[in-house]
Amino acid sequence: MPLYEHVFIARQDISGAQVDQLVEAFTGVVETGGGKVVGTESWGLRNLAYRIKKNRKGHYVMMNLDAPADVVTELERQQRIHDDILRYLTLRVDEHEEGPSIMMQGRKERGSRRDDDDDDRPRRADSESKEDSAAKEEAKPAASDDSASEEEKE
Repeated sequence: MPLYEHVFIARQDISGAQVDQLVEAFTGVVETGGGKVVGTESWGLRNLAYRIKKNRKGHYVMMNLDAPADVVTELERQQRIHDDILRYLTLRVDEHEEGPSIMMQGRKERGSRRDDDDDDRPRRADSESKEDSAAKEEAKPAASDDSASEEEKE
């Protein structure tokens, strides 16, 4: 059977126990259809990037599924009509990751976002030093004064 990662966001004003009940209900939908839930992670109450149905936060839950496509379609249909579900996303994957997901790992475990070891980063073209720009400004008027004095001589 195909493997899926399914993430849904529940409303902020429901309790953690109600979120667990939602997970159990959706697990029942998957198992009734002949699939199985391999793992479940609750990412907790997190800020949303933008308001969704007047909510600024939401309870995030990820479920790793091993189920046929029609079971996933039924799961999404039930979440679409459920009042407590704000958003959901299902991705088909080749294999499930071992251990905790990237959201459950601490910052130190994940590593840095960029390589801070590279001190030889190139400078941007528009970031000139003050001395360079001052030298250019001094050179411009001098060149124009010379050309003006040459024209006066002729």
